[in-house]
Amino acid sequence: MSDLRVIIKRDSAEPEERAVTTGTTAAELFPGERSVVAARVAGELKDLAYALADGDEVEPVDITSPDGLAILRHSTAHVMAQAVQELHPQARLGIGPPIKDGFYYDFDVAEPFTPDDLKAIEKKMQEIQKRGQRFSRRAVTDEAAREELADEPYKLELIGLKGSSAGSEDGADVEVGGGELTIYDNLDAKTGELCWKDLCRGPHLPTTRHIPAFKLMRNAAAYWRGSEKNRQLQRIYGTAWPTKEELKAHLEFLEEAAKRDHRKLGAELDLFSFPDELGSGLAVFHPKGGTIRKEMESYSRRRHEESGYEFVNTPHISKAKLFETSGHLPHYAEGMFPPMEFEGQDYYLKAMNCPMHNLIFKARGRSYRELPLRLFEFGTVYRFEKSGVVHGLTRARGFTQDDSHIYCTKEQVPDELDSLLTFVLNLLRDYGLSDFYLELSTRGDSDKFIGSDADWDEATEQLRQAAGKQGLDLVMDPGGAAFYGPKISVQAKDAIGRTWQMSTIQVDFQQPARFGLEYTAADGTRQQPVMIHRALFGSIERFFAVLLEHYAGAFPAWLAPVQAVGIPVGDAHVRYLQEFAEEAGRKGLRVEVDGSSDRMQKKIRTHQKLKVPFMIIVGDEDMTNGTVSFRYRDGSQENGVPRDQALAKLADVVERRVQV
Repeated sequence: MSDLRVIIKRDSAEPEERAVTTGTTAAELFPGERSVVAARVAGELKDLAYALADGDEVEPVDITSPDGLAILRHSTAHVMAQAVQELHPQARLGIGPPIKDGFYYDFDVAEPFTPDDLKAIEKKMQEIQKRGQRFSRRAVTDEAAREELADEPYKLELIGLKGSSAGSEDGADVEVGGGELTIYDNLDAKTGELCWKDLCRGPHLPTTRHIPAFKLMRNAAAYWRGSEKNRQLQRIYGTAWPTKEELKAHLEFLEEAAKRDHRKLGAELDLFSFPDELGSGLAVFHPKGGTIRKEMESYSRRRHEESGYEFVNTPHISKAKLFETSGHLPHYAEGMFPPMEFEGQDYYLKAMNCPMHNLIFKARGRSYRELPLRLFEFGTVYRFEKSGVVHGLTRARGFTQDDSHIYCTKEQVPDELDSLLTFVLNLLRDYGLSDFYLELSTRGDSDKFIGSDADWDEATEQLRQAAGKQGLDLVMDPGGAAFYGPKISVQAKDAIGRTWQMSTIQVDFQQPARFGLEYTAADGTRQQPVMIHRALFGSIERFFAVLLEHYAGAFPAWLAPVQAVGIPVGDAHVRYLQEFAEEAGRKGLRVEVDGSSDRMQKKIRTHQKLKVPFMIIVGDEDMTNGTVSFRYRDGSQENGVPRDQALAKLADVVERRVQV
């Protein structure tokens, strides 16, 4: 007889109450639904082997959902770890969590893995996948887990973390949490014999046959739990997808992304480099990269001046006391370089510009008539990023922020937020980005956040209302705010669909109070301003990298370091082109002439690789008629263009900031 009642909930249907017998599993609620790989019971993810209880509310978890993909990838990580230990029995297990688009697992091995090792591991994974081994969850006591995993020192450390500091930052939360310890056994499909096991919270796919498509990508060194103080392990990365077609599409996407990698393009186009002599995460810009950067900054500066911003400059170091006042010490201490002792005091490289802008506001008395006061700086900052996360220009240790701080009255905040969001979105569009959504980061439960709940609630609601007026999707990010206030970030998609965080706007009631900032109100009283933090690019370097990858190096003419290159058919045509380039230069255009001894076709190929927007080709007929011929990036050509029209065309394309 049926003695249990459960409720099945689906996104697109009314809840369904169903009577089942004791011992019924979650899998039996969804017969024939091969894409269902787990269940959510009362909000908690469970294996399909979970035995239902009376009153359970059960939702199917599809393999294509975010949770389903994470389960697929975590299960594939287990299969990879099993394959590694079958091939390398002395390998000790670290942590193997799912990550965006894939998974990894860390191993302690005597020698780094080679490409041939990865091929062998992937082949062994395919064998395990075909065996259809069953993932079976088993609860264990701490003592039993230590006994079973006595040969796995890293697992023993994780067992000691149960209920304490296991966190998502290092992947430990996939192994242990605040509840009971569990081990997942991989069991032979026919005999039920144990094939392999791992400490894990789960859930997992029903069997290894439920892994449709995967591939190992690469290996790298990684410190245990992300700390340079710990032993260096070997990490293998992989990817897994619900279908072979999706895997193929992902690999093609990665191939295209690799072609656009800003580090690769930066070297090929002679834009910037990272000299070892400087240290990790510190870039130097070469002349061509410097030209692009200058154009980026100049246009931004002009637009800011037109919108009422006032430019300031601040030093690169400060006494520790400044950052203690702002709250960055101790709240942001891990992100700052160690202090320098000088004349009996500690000095820090600045990791942010806002404390110094507060000093500018405080330098003299302020009146309500001056508000909103919009301060702007291209301010270079330094942040102590761990070596494992430094990544070209997108995650550097020294970079320049296009940093603005707006001081206004509480009554001015809503209008200021409206105009700020409109300003940053329009400016990003001018640089060629157009596909946006907004993310609202709010206060979390951590003790890192400072200030009253009332202030946070008010600021969060003001940001929410400003975001709603832009007509863009708004995604919530609970707990993602800075320690001093909530923020809106503009998320932009590039040409191949990747999302990048761009501008951030943060409302801050805390720093004005900590610095004692005041202005004289209309009634003569002293009032505290509201501070709004705003970085439009995030940093010049990071935005440079985003645009470089977005355009695959083929910048629009207004940003291109060389806007046109003159290519003579023969030596007799060089002087004619030099005169054209000189005339273009007087109009503010960047035109060069290739007077090298290379053949014309080789010159064309060279400058195609350098992604120059226009080639200006001149032969005998052009010299006779006072014309030039345009060759475009797509290989098409426009012949016999009068010189004045050619110059006007170049100037027009640059002025309108259009792509060619």
